[in-house]
Amino acid sequence: MSNLTLTSARQILDQYSCKETKLVTSAEQKAELQAALLLLVEQSEAENLGVCADNLSQGYQALASYLKAFGYRVPFEGEDFAPVEDEAVYIKFNTGKMSHYAEGYTGSYRGVLVACQAEDEQVNGIYGHLPLDLFAAEKNTMGG
Repeated sequence: MSNLTLTSARQILDQYSCKETKLVTSAEQKAELQAALLLLVEQSEAENLGVCADNLSQGYQALASYLKAFGYRVPFEGEDFAPVEDEAVYIKFNTGKMSHYAEGYTGSYRGVLVACQAEDEQVNGIYGHLPLDLFAAEKNTMGG
């Protein structure tokens, strides 16, 4: 992964963008996708994240893992986000303002969209549908 360029990172991310959800099927594929996204986020000025999840808890866990991976402080950690009802949710987070909102979601998609805002057209764009657990803390799932 040390030879990853913006061009190759974009090619990797484009495989997941604006299509039916593509599954990450191996640890190598997950690492490649993480590296590609992190490279583009590093080159962007700000990002908007859109998280579609089964419930608030799952959504905020996914959002927190992405924010931590991107090097941001998680402004809602420790707050109580227990949903009144266990219903699907859409969470939008703006890293420029470090603000977010959540609302009910009736669609079937589950995952994360990352919109990078940059002057460089190679960085600027919307990436996803990405897995909710792309940056989740690993619990030795390999080999077992």
